[in-house]
Amino acid sequence: MDAISPGVVPGSDTAHLAILGGDPYNDYPGRGPFEALGAGIELEEGDIAFRANFATVDRDWTILDRRARRSGSRELAEALGMEIDGVRFIVKHTTEHRCALVMRGRGLSSAISDVDPHGPGRVLESKPLDESEEARRTADLLNKFVKRSYEILSEYQTPANILLTRGAGMFRRVPSLKERYGFRSFCVAGSALYKGVAKFLGMDVIEVEGATGSVDTDLGAKADALLSRIEGYDLGFVHVKAADSRGHDGDWEGKKVFIERIDEELIGKLIGLDGYIILTADHSTPVSIRRHSGDPVPVLIHGEGVRVDRVERFDEVSCGEGGLGRIRGVDLMPIIADYMGYYRMYGV
Repeated sequence: MDAISPGVVPGSDTAHLAILGGDPYNDYPGRGPFEALGAGIELEEGDIAFRANFATVDRDWTILDRRARRSGSRELAEALGMEIDGVRFIVKHTTEHRCALVMRGRGLSSAISDVDPHGPGRVLESKPLDESEEARRTADLLNKFVKRSYEILSEYQTPANILLTRGAGMFRRVPSLKERYGFRSFCVAGSALYKGVAKFLGMDVIEVEGATGSVDTDLGAKADALLSRIEGYDLGFVHVKAADSRGHDGDWEGKKVFIERIDEELIGKLIGLDGYIILTADHSTPVSIRRHSGDPVPVLIHGEGVRVDRVERFDEVSCGEGGLGRIRGVDLMPIIADYMGYYRMYGV
């Protein structure tokens, strides 16, 4: 399966949007709204949302550490809530050094550049990306906020003394998974991004103790959460992150061990479930290149009425010869809907 299209390297956000039934080209609002929704912020139409990092800079705003203050950041985030020229700024800590930032008010635009330089150097000044008054005003307000974040955080005895923002996106509502396919659905995940994509598509998010989004995540607790709630829903989505992280680290052995844990602690509990089991990935992260690639990922669908093919190994090469052929991410949910009896005959 190609999450977006053959050869297109997917981000985790666009890939999940496609796989979970959205349109990655027309529905994608930018990364910021997903992070904000996943952090638990209730967004309103027209909100501008960002990803943000706590960082350390010197007096000239040269970045010393883009990922500062990995613990105790909740208090710092709350200290940054403010209003500037009639626009409200909402900051919510997610994990480690990460936050979500939301600008709420009239006359805003997401057509602005990042403050975060994404590497060494000085903090950037946000600039409008078009000639609209809304973009100019939004960039100006964001720059004022970043300056205030430096002034406020510098009063704390912590390494973090500024908030760096990136990935501006304007929130707008799109048809939910239930409106598109009729599914009552829920999500179990540890990271804010995946919770945010799920909320964006109208899925309920189940908070599970021990679901960390890291290698120490409690896979068994995720399986138990799915099994205990699936009777009240049509579709349950469980996300597991750490195999991807091991790919980014170039740690093939750690990736292998974690996949074996998924088999034993998560999949092992689902075998025998009365329904359909779909197992796939949002993208490939080869340890050889330590980043996402445009390679297709394997897909498995198990359940009553599913055509059985001759594939006996679940890997990228073997599944290329499977009965599903080579599909796109946007094809997966209609296939699932058809098996579950939620089909809509085309042309009638």
